[in-house]
Parts: sequence; C-alpha cells; structure tokens
Amino acid sequence: MLYGQNLPWRSLLRNVPRRSYSISCGIPVNARPRSALSYPTVSLGPSPRRPSRFPAVLATSNNFSTSPARRKEKPPPAEDEPVEKDAEQEEAKEVTDLSREGEGVVDSKSRIPDPSPVPSPADGKATSSAGNGGGAESGGGSSDGGGRKRKSPERGLTRPQIPEVYPQVMAIPIAQRPLFPGFYKAVTITDPNVIAALQEMLKRGQPYIGAFMFKNPESKLDVINDPSEVHEIGTFCQVTSVLPSHQGEQKTMQAVLYPHRRIKLSQLMPPVRPGEAEEPVQTQTQTDTEGSTTAPATIEAEPAQVVEQNKNAEGQEKQGDVVASFEENTTSVEPTQTKQVTQYEPTSFLRSWPVSVVRVENLADEPYDKRDPNIRALSSEIINTCKEIGSMNPLFRDQISSFAMSQASNITDEPARLADFAAAIAGGEQDEAQGVLSALNVEDRLGKAFSMIKREHMNAQLSSKISKDVESKIQKRQREYWLMEQMKGIRRELGLESDGKDKLVEKFKEKANKLAMPDAVKKVFDEEVNKLAHLEPAASEFNVTRNYLDWLTQIPWGQRSAENFGIQNAMKVLDEDHYGLKDVKDRILEFIAVGKLRGTVEGKILCMVGPPGVGKTSIGKSIARALNRQYYRFSVGGLTDVAEIKGHRRTYVGALPGRIIQALKKCQTENPLVLIDEVDKIGRGHQGDPSSALLELLDPEQNNSFLDHYMDVPVDLSKVLFVCTANMTDTIPRPLLDRMEMIQLSGYVADEKMAIAERYLAPSAKELSGLKDADVQLEKEAIAELINKYCRESGVRNLKKQIEKVYRKSALKIIQDLGEDVLGEDKALTEEGKAALDESKKDQTDTKHTPESIERETTEKPRIALKVPDTVHVSITKDNLKDYVGPPVFTSDRLYDTSPPGVAMGLAWTQMGGAALYVETILEASLSHSSRPGLERTGNLKQVMKESTSIAYSFAKGLMARQFPHNKFFEKARIHLHCPEGAVQKDGPSAGITMATSLLSLALNQPIREGIAMTGELTVTGKVLRIGGLRDKCVAAKRAGSNMVLFPKDNLSDWLELPENIKEGLEGKPVDWYSDVFDLVFPDLDKQRANGLWKKELAKPKKGEEDGQDDAED
Repeated sequence: MLYGQNLPWRSLLRNVPRRSYSISCGIPVNARPRSALSYPTVSLGPSPRRPSRFPAVLATSNNFSTSPARRKEKPPPAEDEPVEKDAEQEEAKEVTDLSREGEGVVDSKSRIPDPSPVPSPADGKATSSAGNGGGAESGGGSSDGGGRKRKSPERGLTRPQIPEVYPQVMAIPIAQRPLFPGFYKAVTITDPNVIAALQEMLKRGQPYIGAFMFKNPESKLDVINDPSEVHEIGTFCQVTSVLPSHQGEQKTMQAVLYPHRRIKLSQLMPPVRPGEAEEPVQTQTQTDTEGSTTAPATIEAEPAQVVEQNKNAEGQEKQGDVVASFEENTTSVEPTQTKQVTQYEPTSFLRSWPVSVVRVENLADEPYDKRDPNIRALSSEIINTCKEIGSMNPLFRDQISSFAMSQASNITDEPARLADFAAAIAGGEQDEAQGVLSALNVEDRLGKAFSMIKREHMNAQLSSKISKDVESKIQKRQREYWLMEQMKGIRRELGLESDGKDKLVEKFKEKANKLAMPDAVKKVFDEEVNKLAHLEPAASEFNVTRNYLDWLTQIPWGQRSAENFGIQNAMKVLDEDHYGLKDVKDRILEFIAVGKLRGTVEGKILCMVGPPGVGKTSIGKSIARALNRQYYRFSVGGLTDVAEIKGHRRTYVGALPGRIIQALKKCQTENPLVLIDEVDKIGRGHQGDPSSALLELLDPEQNNSFLDHYMDVPVDLSKVLFVCTANMTDTIPRPLLDRMEMIQLSGYVADEKMAIAERYLAPSAKELSGLKDADVQLEKEAIAELINKYCRESGVRNLKKQIEKVYRKSALKIIQDLGEDVLGEDKALTEEGKAALDESKKDQTDTKHTPESIERETTEKPRIALKVPDTVHVSITKDNLKDYVGPPVFTSDRLYDTSPPGVAMGLAWTQMGGAALYVETILEASLSHSSRPGLERTGNLKQVMKESTSIAYSFAKGLMARQFPHNKFFEKARIHLHCPEGAVQKDGPSAGITMATSLLSLALNQPIREGIAMTGELTVTGKVLRIGGLRDKCVAAKRAGSNMVLFPKDNLSDWLELPENIKEGLEGKPVDWYSDVFDLVFPDLDKQRANGLWKKELAKPKKGEEDGQDDAED
C-alpha cells in the first residue's frame, strides 16, 4: 500500500474550485496462458488468487487529497460453494465498464481485474491503455459498470489500481531478453538486499519495479551500479507473486513480473546512508489549461486533529486494500499562504537500502493511423507468419491461441500489441528484442517484430524439415524391421529357417564338438552358450558373448599338424634357402633328431643374434618349411602395450586377444612356428612392460597354461616352436635372455657372399628386373669387385641392393638402345588397358583429386610383360662395373699399407658385425728436459673406452719403467691418442691391448709387425681378459688383409669352433698376458737401443744452453 496516503494535503491551491476526474480501468494487454505454472503467491489484496492493481490513468489535477477507500469484507463461502472458481469464468464476471464520459469519480466498489488479460467489452466503450503506458479513453456508461447489474456484496470488493504516475521505482536488471508489456516473466533474484527490499515493498502494498535489460548478456547482478550498464528503455512491472528458492546454500527468490507499460530511465538515485539528510526534490510549477497556476503537491506537518483520523484509516487498512484517490479540492489557496515543504515520494524508504532506485518517465506510442496501408500489411504478414509457425510448432500454437482469445476485437485493430506479442514469442537476438521495445513508432516496431518473427519462421521450417526427415527414416526402418520379423515368422512356420539365435548356438556347439577342448575350457564354453541362448539379440551383451564364443571355437584345441622329422629332407630345405649358417642348421637337425626318436617334441625357444642382413628372419620360414609347420611372424620392435601380448580384457569396447592367440587362430594348429622379430628393440610405456609379459610366454615351464586376458582360459603353448631374432643381447632383459637358447650368427666372409650372390641374389634380382629370359650376365669378377669395393658389411642386404641396381641399369640401357619401335607401348597394353588409357587422356582432373570416371580409367590387367629380343647380349664385368654402380666406396683393404710407429690395428664388434679399429698415437711437442707429460684422447670415445685408455697408459708407463728404465719417454712426452672415424661412437674394453701396443710403439719408436690385428681387455697388471664377438672380429680381420689375430686365451674355444673357411689364411695366437703380445708385435726389437732411446733429447742442457733455450721458448 502507499504509505502517506492518509496524511492530509491541506495547503494545496485552496482557491481553485473543486473539479473531479474520472479514472477508467485499464484492460490488460495479454491473456494469461492456461498452461502457465502456478506459483505460491504473496497476496496483495483480499483475493487469494490474483494481485491487486492500481488505476492505469491519473488525470492532471490542481489539488490532491488522499483518503482511504474501504473495501468490504468478503464473507466466507458457503459449505457447498467452492472457494475458487474457474479463472476464465471469474474474469468474465469481473470485467465491467468503468469508463465514463466527461467528469466522473472512481467507483470504489467496482472490481479491478488482474494483470491476466481478458477480452475487452464488445461495445468498445472501454479500451486499455494501462498495459502499454498510454492514456485511458473514457467510454459511455454509468458509474455502475455501463448499466450492468450491480454485483453482490461479496463480489464487489475494490482492488488497488495501477498508478499512472510513479516517478521513482526500484530497478531490477535482467539479462538475455527484455520484458514486453502484457507478458509474464519469472526472474530469479539472488541479492539479499534486493530480496529484503522487495519483501518490504510487498508488505507496504507497492509491488512495482522497473525492469531494464543489461547490455552485457553475461552480467548476473541484481543492482545497477551505473546507468550505462543497462538499456534506458524498460518496462514498468507489477510483482504478481514471489517464491522463495535456493541455489545450493544461497537463498534466492523467484518473482513473477507482469509488465504494464514502457518507461525510460532518467536518473539513478544514490542511496541515503544513515546520518545523512535526504536531498530535497525541487518542486515544479504546473499551469492549468484554463490559465490557473497549480502549486506542487506537498506534505506539511501533521496536525494533532488528524492523528485520530490516521489511526482510523490504519484500522480500515487491515480489512482490505487501499485505493489512492486523487481528487481536486475546491478550496482555494492564497499565494501568500503557500509553504515550502518536501515533496513526498512513495518509494523514498528504498533510499536507505543498497538497491537501485531510479527516476523514470512514462513513454507513450507515437500517434498512428491503424488504417495505414503499411501498418495493415505488416500486421497481416505477422499474423500469417504466426499461423504458419503455429502449424509447425505446437508450443507456438498454444501461445498464439491464448493471444487470439484475449482479443475481443480484430487483432489488426491493435498493431502495437501485436508487435509486442510477436517480439515476445520470437527467439531473436537480445539487441533485436530491445530494439522492438525501444521503438515508439508503431510502424517501425512492426517492422522490427516482423523481422524477428520471420527469422523464427525460418528456424521452424528447418526444424520441421529435420524432424520430418528423421521421422521418415525411423518409419522406414520400423517398416523394414516389421516386415523382416514377419518374414522370419513365416519362414519359421514353414520350417524353412530356424531362429537366428538358435542357429548361432547350434553352429557354436557343432564347432566345439570337433575340437578337443580341455575340461576347464569346455565348462566355460557351456556357460557362455547358455548365457547366449537367454540373451536378446538387441542386448549389448549379446555381441560380446558371441564374439567371445567365436574366438573360443576358432582356437585349434588338440589340432596339430603332421611334422616331418626327416633329416635328409631338412638338410635339403635349409641348404636350398641359405648358404652357411652351420650353427643354426645343426641346432635344427638336433631338434628333428630328438623328435624322430620320441615321436613328439616340446616347444623350444631359440634366439638368433647377429648383424643385419645375415638371414635371421628368413631362416625362420625355412625351419617351418623343413618341419612342415605353419609359420607366423610378428615384430615386437617398439612395442609398448602389454595388451599386444596378453590381450585386452573383455570389458573394453573392441577388445581383442593377444598376438599369440591370433597366431593360433590363423595357423589352426597347436604346434606352429612363431617368429618374434626384433626382440632386442622392445619398448616400455605407460601401458606396461611387454618384455615382462614375454616371460610367461617364452618360459617352457609356464607356457603350457598361458592365460590371455581376453580368453581368460589356460591355453597350452608348449607345442609351439618360438624363434626370436635380435641384433644384440645388451638390451634384452636378463630374465628373458635366460629363458632363450642363444645362437650367434656372424657376418659372411667374401667367399660366402660370393656363393650367396650367385645362388640367390643375382637370379632373384634378374627376375625382378624383367630380364629373366634375356642374355644379361653378371660376371663373377664383377660380383667380387662389388663385395670388396662396395659392400664390406657383415650381411648381404647391401650387396643385394647393388646387384638389383646393376640389373636395373641394364634394363634401362637395353630399352634405350632398342628404342620405342621395338618395345613400344602399343605392344605392352592390353585391349582393356588401351581403353582405360584413352579415358585417362580425356580426364582433365587434377591428380590430387579422384576423378568421377575412375572406374572407366582402371582395369584389372592393363599391361603384359615384353620379351627382350634374343639378339640382345649384355655382360657386366669388373671393367664396366663403374658404369652401373659408380666409383668404388672402399679404395683399399687397409688404412695403412705400412704402419708407422704409434699405429696399431684392433678389432671391434658392432651391430653391423666386426670392424677394424685403428688406434693412433702421436707426440704433440718435441721432447726436452723441461717438457711436461700429458695425454689427450679423441675419437668419440665413451666412458668404458676412456677408462681402457687410462689403463693402457698407466700399464705402458709401468712396463717402460720395468723393462726400459733409462727410457724416460712417458715422463716428458705429451701424447695425443685418437681412434679414426670420429663420427662413430666407440665403447667397450676389448681395445685395451691395442691401445697399450700403440703407446709402446710410439715410446720405443718401433712400428709393429705388419698384418697383425688384435683384440683383448687389458688390466693394469697386464692380464688379458676374455672378449666377445670373436667370429665377427676374425671376419673383419680377414677382410682387412690381416694374417694374424691375437685374442685372449680364454676365447680359444670360440676360435676352435670357427668354420674353416673363416680361419683359412688367418693365424690365431691366444695370449694370456701382455708379455705374450709384446713378443709377437715387436719380434725384432733391440732392447739395448730402446733402453737408451730419447737420452739426447731428454738430457739436461748446460747452463748457457739452458738460458738460451729458455729465451727461445720465451
């Protein structure tokens, strides 16, 4: 209620004659939808269902007085009468014509309708302006509601009316979309101060706020800190109901707002802090139309005689709502008696709250002619568009129906309300909606609203199209499914086909009967089959179970291939595919011999270690062919996922068994040969350590019950022959290496490479080059030249590439010599190929894109092989080999034809096989009595080799001190030790005796014996320790032209196992101590001369010579 309305305003223009103005009830703009949500409401009047309203129009007056208008108490309803009636029936009874022509007074007994829109009277005597802020038009009729019968006392209670002049309101900012007059909106308030202020307003009977939209859609405040934060055009709203709510632990409030008219924000009022006086509001003087001047409405001190009247009024307020009655007093006021007092503001109590209080101005639509062609055309288009949207969207259909029912007259007669309705239901951008709200020109507002509703129409069309497409697809699938089910039923009734699930179960059982499943596996199979029989085909578990049973029945339980244990057959097969490799062939023959005697063999785990290109991978296929076993190969190089070995668990989507189970499925035998390639390059990642997973797989004591994660049943892998390959054993985990039987494969020597090239490489390369029947000969001398000058590596992979290059060059030379006439394209193309070529010529599409006519441009066999004429003869010899493969890569077999003092040839082992490793030492500066010793090392040496250098240096100094005490070389010499090929990293201890020999050769100024290569680890006491890779090192020594190899005595057994073709031309000398090495490398050493060496250089100069020497050094 309005506080202060009982205070007498007695000093206002007493000389002006009393005049009375009629106040007409505003008819609401929009109808409340029938499907609107019901909220618990705070009642603002005696009616429990609807909030109170104040009159929408207040005429200009010269004198104001307020008096409480009593509202009759509503008697309690009868027992047989319902408390609440239908909203529409109640509204129809409550609507009365309160407008009067000319002068009139407010009928305090007439009913004031809710904000819910109701149809206007059919006679048009009363029109609405309260909804949009316009003025009220008076209609003809009497004060009792246009001649209607006066209502019963219980229905004739007066409700508060909507004030037309409300200059100060509490502003609530909203986001996303503005509010339009006549359309309800629920907002959530989170600020406790705003909630408290709103509750206080409701208690005072002033449920009016101003709603303004934020410019920033992300803002979530409930107060306005600066007027620039919001749009200046908003709506004057009535709070119809509030609902306390919670967001987590925070208390919030949901308020339902009903906008009445457009307003404009003119000023943001700062809050009045405690202790500060409120700023007086300047009064304004108004001039009456008749020429009389009206004084501002003021409030003066309340006299004592009025107190009792106020108390009576307060007592009356408790019985009903209060209507502010504004009437002009006939009492005139003399100008000399006017007092300057403070203007009363109904919302002044809000100034003490930290909320947004603003001054506002009412906005009215610009005058317009509703018969204007543009307005009528826009209205018609909006109506038609709304009808089309309603036909596609049921939600819009209900809103449009509610709006149409709220209009008693033609919808086109009120274009302003039609524009607001269109903007309210359209889902456009917030700036567009604000533009419609801000437009006071009705034609402009209609145009903007039409743009929004048209865009909504386009969205509705697209949504309808998508919905129809999806619906048609679903209907088609449903129809197909229904027909398929009918067809299945008919076929089952005729006995032509059983149910798909039953047939699947029968298939699994039939496959299982052919397999010798172990008891544990058979039990799991029966459980899974029973589960499948009770599952629906549409269930997700059905496919999981079906896939599991599929894998379970595809493992060859108890199925083994018939092995061939013939020794002669195995030797024949192995010799056909590989030359040499005696160790591997002997091990396979042993395996076959044991199987021949026992009748069966258990699976073995072999690991072949050797440099690349020596045939490790291809030997696995030859072993499988010799034993008549199925062959399966997979590489674990770079493997980081344990699931590749052990499989995925069935809980994962797309789970699969591991590689071993897949090998059994592919081979369909329990005893295949599985080749695990690159086992030394296996990785480790966050999915686990695959090398640890291989422990169970490659352990003969465990793999008879290998458990795969997917299968989850024990699988016997003891019959599988595992063959692993590796280039080196350093990176293989020791537990895994311990489970495998190692077979070392050394590199090939020259005669082995020659045999391999003649038997295997040259014929294969000739056929691949299209020269199988041509007379092209690669002479033996040319192959030898390739081996010695181009391909010195341990394997034959590079030799194969060079031979293929020779034959490719030969093919090019033949075609260039014969020309296109002899070997033309027309002879090579088939008929289909010619047609496809013609289509390709017509196609101008870029090669990056696939042409549309690709089917016509392709064929299965477009070409045939051309035969080289018999008249062509090509011979590749040692002399013309350069024309095919270029100049030689290696020009000499040795780095030094004659080794100088300080140079020794050692032997090293790499992943590519053996290699010659030279060690060079030089004297950096001339020797003198004052020179200082030192040692510098270069050649990309790693830590172990650096330590070997230090050991060799210390041992050499000790040996010189013992055997040649007068040779003071190491005490004064600054030495530089280098190992050539600095780009290659070098590590290992086997170069110890080579470094010591190089240092001693420099100290003794004695070159070592020609043709000697050495390898061995040296201790500081001179003991020579065992090394590895002797075979590869001997091959490298022979390739480098050495005729003697010094190796540790502990490696004598390795030397004895070397093939004779490798030892041929080499003299092996086992050594136990370095003294044995010294005697072999310096056989003709004059020890007396060596003992007195460097005496002259190291002699102490005389005093004069020493001074001159120092000056020269300076």
